[in-house]
Amino acid sequence: MNLVGHLTCFVAVAEELHFGRAAERLGMAQPPLSQRIQRLEKELGVRLFDRSSRRVELTAPGRLLLDEARDILARVDRVYSLADRARLGETGAVRAGLPADLGGAVVAALIAAFRARRPDLRLDLREIGTAEQVRALAEGALDVGVVRHPCDSRDLDLGPMLGQPVGVLLPADSPLAASPEVHLADLAGHDLVAFPREEAPGTYDELLATCRRHGYEPPAVHEARHPQFALGLVLAGTAVALAPRAEDGAAAVWRPLLGDPLTWRTSTAWRRGAEPDRERAVADFTAVATAVLRTEAGMVAVGEAPARRVVARPASGFLA
Repeated sequence: MNLVGHLTCFVAVAEELHFGRAAERLGMAQPPLSQRIQRLEKELGVRLFDRSSRRVELTAPGRLLLDEARDILARVDRVYSLADRARLGETGAVRAGLPADLGGAVVAALIAAFRARRPDLRLDLREIGTAEQVRALAEGALDVGVVRHPCDSRDLDLGPMLGQPVGVLLPADSPLAASPEVHLADLAGHDLVAFPREEAPGTYDELLATCRRHGYEPPAVHEARHPQFALGLVLAGTAVALAPRAEDGAAAVWRPLLGDPLTWRTSTAWRRGAEPDRERAVADFTAVATAVLRTEAGMVAVGEAPARRVVARPASGFLA
């Protein structure tokens, strides 16, 4: 008996509760589908469906079998996926997603640290935002990613949560630049530069909600994918950017926000139930990424007090 084929037919009928629709979904005629279900019932020695002229219903044994059948089919899919990857020579690679503006120094340190920890594996980095990473992880197109929270993590496992206080990037000649700290309400009247919402909707919405709650309602929000474009908008004099700690320059300065009302939360993420051969690689990437984000991007464990210092490296910008 072709168990996988029979279980595929069983799951389709169980989900549709209609032999005609199930046959259409499977791309086959209804009589062969009915015969397959009958052969499966004979092999198992139980009746899986109650059939009548009006409806099809799962029996008690059918309901018990359904979850197991789905699990078996998912495992079979993973076996084929693993075989495809092995055939294409991908078993020696870890496919990791990173935000577009994580910063060159951080990316370089991450590559070097992972290479030192796992010289047997190739690190295949892909520059994509949080929302796309979540989709790619669910589809198996990524093994692990670095994501911003809040995001849809229902089917994901997460690494340690790191926080990064957000301050304001201002033109050096702005009156606000003279203050050691800036209240969000002091930004009233200035446009806001932010990363595109599509890259990390949860973070974007949380950012604007916090601004409004603290008395800052931007007249307009300009989306910038890259820090240099955001900096250009800030230097034009009408907009400010909310970003992690950055080194002061001749033209622009970074100031912390009074009370630290904004903290961007970041962690690694991977699909729950990953293949065993991926688990160690994902764990190694998580350990390396967490250490590098702490040392190179100035992130701290959530709940840990951040050090008040300016890092002498490019800002990570709008991590999404």
